[in-house]
Amino acid sequence: MSDDSGRVVFSAAEESFGAAARELQRTLQSPAVERIGPDLGVLSAGPTAAEVAAACRSRPVVFVRHLTVELARLPRPDADDPDRVAARVRAVLDGPVPGELAEAARADELAVQAWISEPDTAGYGSRQLFEAVAAALRDAGRTVRRAGVDTVVSCVVTRDGVLIGLNRTPDSLSDWPGGRVRLSRGPDQVSRAEFKLEELFQAYPVPLPERGRAVDLGAAPGGWTRILRERGLDVWAIDPGALAESLTADPRVHHVATTVGEFFRYNRTRFDLAVNDLRMEPRLSTRVMLDAAGQLRPGAHIVLTLKTGTRRPLDTVRDCLRLLRERYQVLFARQLYHNRKEVTVLARLR
Repeated sequence: MSDDSGRVVFSAAEESFGAAARELQRTLQSPAVERIGPDLGVLSAGPTAAEVAAACRSRPVVFVRHLTVELARLPRPDADDPDRVAARVRAVLDGPVPGELAEAARADELAVQAWISEPDTAGYGSRQLFEAVAAALRDAGRTVRRAGVDTVVSCVVTRDGVLIGLNRTPDSLSDWPGGRVRLSRGPDQVSRAEFKLEELFQAYPVPLPERGRAVDLGAAPGGWTRILRERGLDVWAIDPGALAESLTADPRVHHVATTVGEFFRYNRTRFDLAVNDLRMEPRLSTRVMLDAAGQLRPGAHIVLTLKTGTRRPLDTVRDCLRLLRERYQVLFARQLYHNRKEVTVLARLR
């Protein structure tokens, strides 16, 4: 077992790992990053998990999805047996845990998050690993959940073995294993784009007024419009394209079959929320939201996705956030699990 305990471990999308590493190094003046999986890296020294989490929320650091603190690594061949992994997890938590997480390690109630960073490297899956670890901890008198408690144990399979981590849930950034949010498709779902907005609402408590008004820019076929209607908002859906029939029959959905620019020219309604999932170059999409500021009530919120792609995504996001701050306070910006090559931004009108 390695003795690299106490180092902060971060998860990011595989294609965005380089951006996440550079972002952390620039923001925290951190030394080298050790990549231990396609979506997994370790900060070689420096800040605590609480400090990294605070930077991710406030700077913001957008390409990091999940954080834990390394307690131990179990190498192969021991890591090939989930029961041996479970026994090691129990021993590590029952032993001395140094630093800021000593009290968390003694918690009677724990969440266990298990995931596979490096596919095809173990003879078991994440569910089998979770069940083995959960059973071992329950045998030790602990209460085990999958989520929703203050302390979370991470068990992640890498190429070289299993990393065992621990963190406080507020400092983990996500209450899902490795930030891999799994949302199920409902019978009324209009499009998979709904997952992006649903995940944001899980990650950040967006304050939406009861019976407020929202405008969905580039709405068709209406996935985001449907989610906003579920939350009680009247929605103006702006798109020359057609909406799903279930939405056109809703009297509180106002489909305006025109372009965003044309709508802004003649609109007199003021909105509590504007959302934008337009397939548009990020800086242009950001300028659309600057134009939208004149359509909003004081203190209104906006949500937009920045289609960053893979070419200089860090610089692109930085430029877009700088532009947004001309009119808005940026509250949240992160590459969520359902974003793919995008970043979701939440901001409030100044």
